Amino acid sequence: MPSLYIHVPFCVQKCDYCAFYSHSLVNSPKDLISVYLEGLEVEMAKRREDAPQGVSSLFIGGGTPTLLKDRDLECLMKMIHQHFDFNPGAERTIEGNPGTLTSSKLNILRHYGINRFSLGVQAFNDKLLKAVGRMHTAQEAREAIEGLRRAGFDNINMDLMFGLPAQDMATWQAIIEEALSYSPEHLSLYGLMLEKSTPLYERYREDNALPDWLPDDDLQAKMHGWAVKRLKQAGYMHYETSNFARPGYECRHNLGYWRGEDYLGLGPGGVSCLNGARWKNIEEVRTYLIRLYNGQDLVDETGYEILSLHERMAERMILGLRLEEGVNLTLFRNDFGVDLRDIYRDVLERYKDKDVLIFWGDYLRLNSKYSFVANSILQEFV
Repeated sequence: MPSLYIHVPFCVQKCDYCAFYSHSLVNSPKDLISVYLEGLEVEMAKRREDAPQGVSSLFIGGGTPTLLKDRDLECLMKMIHQHFDFNPGAERTIEGNPGTLTSSKLNILRHYGINRFSLGVQAFNDKLLKAVGRMHTAQEAREAIEGLRRAGFDNINMDLMFGLPAQDMATWQAIIEEALSYSPEHLSLYGLMLEKSTPLYERYREDNALPDWLPDDDLQAKMHGWAVKRLKQAGYMHYETSNFARPGYECRHNLGYWRGEDYLGLGPGGVSCLNGARWKNIEEVRTYLIRLYNGQDLVDETGYEILSLHERMAERMILGLRLEEGVNLTLFRNDFGVDLRDIYRDVLERYKDKDVLIFWGDYLRLNSKYSFVANSILQEFV
C-alpha cells in the first residue's frame, strides 16, 4: 500500500533560499489554481488504480497549500476523499505557513480528517525571517500556533532553520526555547543550504566566497549539536537526522520514504516510486492539464528511472541510516536476497573500527554523534 503525496505548487512569494517548484501568486494568472485543480482531479481518477487497497498516509505539500481560498481548499480535500481510501487512523498531514491560516480553513481541514499540521515557522525573529525572504512575521507564527491548538490539532510539527544570515548561537537557542514553550509534538531542524538559481545563492555567488553574514559549517554543526542535546532533555527523540518527536509522534509518511516504501506523487512536479520504478511529473501547470486531457504521459524529460538492484540497495542504506533505528538486517535480506554485511563489507569494516557504524541487534545504525556529517559518510554506499 503506497503513501500519497499531493503537490500544491503555489506560494505567496518564493523565499530567497527555495529551490522547490512553485509559482508565486504575485505574478501568476488568476485562473492558474483552477487549472491546477482541474488537472489534479483528472490525474487522481487515473492514478487511483495504483492504490487499489487505499493509501497508507497522506501529505499535502508545496508551495504553501494553505494559501488556497476556502472553496479551493475544500475542493482539493473532496477530490482526495472521492478517489482514495485511507486506513482507519491513517496519518494525514498538510503543510502551511503563518499568515495564510484562518479559522475557516482549519475547520475545513479538520472536517476532512487532516490530523497533523506542519507549520513553516523557520524562526521567531523578524530580522532573520526578512533576511531569507519569508513573508510572515514572528508574531504571525505565534498566532498560527495558537490557532492550530484552538482548532483541535494535537499533532503539530514546526520547521525551524539554523545557519541563517547573521544568526548566532544565542539567537538560535532563543528560537529553540520559544518553540519548546509551545510543546509541539514534532520539530524539524534544517541547516540553510545555498541552492543554485535561488536569490540567496546569487548573492553568495557575487561575493565569490562564503560571506561573513552566513554562519560557517563549524557554527552550523555547533547549532545542530546544541539543539540535539536540548531537545533530548525536553523529551524529544532524535529519530532522524533532521527530525525530533515526542514518543509516538514520528512522521509516519516520511518514515515510509526512509524505509524504502512505495509512494504516489500527484500534481505538477510530483514524484512517484512504485515497484522499483521512479518518475517525476512535468512541472508547468497548463501543460500538465493539456497532457492529461490528451491522454499523454505526464512524465518529465528525465523519463522513467528503473532502479537497479544496486541502486535500490544503496538507497535503502543511505535513507535507512538517517534514522536512529538504522537499517533492519532481516528486512534488507528479505527484500534484496543478500546480506548487507557481505555486500558492504569493506565500508562496514572501515567505519566500524572508528565507531561510526554500529550493529545493534538486528539493525545497523549510524552513531548519532556523526549525524550532522552523515551525508559524506553515506555516499560510501553509492
